[in-house]
Amino acid sequence: MPYSANPTPDGTKPVAAITGASAGIGEATARALAAAGFHVVVGARRAERIESLATEIGGDAIPLDVSDRESVDAFAARLPRLNVLVNNAGGAFGLEPIAESVDEKWRAMWETNVLGLMMMTRACLPALEASSAGHIVNIGSIAGLESYPGGAGYTSAKHGVVAITETLRVELLGKPIRITEVDPGMVETEFSLVRFDGDNDRASNVYRGLKPLTAADIADIIAFAVTRPPHVNIDHLRVTPLAQASATLAHRQ
Repeated sequence: MPYSANPTPDGTKPVAAITGASAGIGEATARALAAAGFHVVVGARRAERIESLATEIGGDAIPLDVSDRESVDAFAARLPRLNVLVNNAGGAFGLEPIAESVDEKWRAMWETNVLGLMMMTRACLPALEASSAGHIVNIGSIAGLESYPGGAGYTSAKHGVVAITETLRVELLGKPIRITEVDPGMVETEFSLVRFDGDNDRASNVYRGLKPLTAADIADIIAFAVTRPPHVNIDHLRVTPLAQASATLAHRQ
């Protein structure tokens, strides 16, 4: 379904910045927002991928590591203006129980999913407020709404995303900035491949016997949320495949 970005007072294209845009949901969202009429700025660590994407959609690419404050601040400084920030960068690493938890994996999950989101939001808030119609979209997970064995590192980080999002709504009340949280269930991207250290068999088994969501499904939802009239705020969206009832319960053929 086609969506159209809200016009800006001066008639220029509204600007959307997307983190973690080198693949998956971030990449699909960049394409969807460009099609909706946004000028899209993509950020990620894999510079070649985002440069190719930016060329394809007529946007800009800026190297970005959300876990590095200098990188975050440099990214924000290069944005001439900003209407939409999609905090998509994140990831899960491993499924060890707490008794066997790996410090480095937990640290990486918190640095990207929580601290990265915080630093990006903080750096971009002045430009979002200056736009008079800003919008922050935080990509969470159903793992931020429940817990499951072996997932404590990731679920605790995504619970942090929920807490940050809810706090932002209170702190920004009265300012011209909308806040949306999107919590996907199973989405077939590089997510599981990364989680299992490149093990294709384990990654594929996550989606065995069911039809998962695609990155384009989530991108479509994000495009819908950010193209509503400025007085309409899509607060929270929990999105799962038809075959999934919870983080651990799914119907498989």
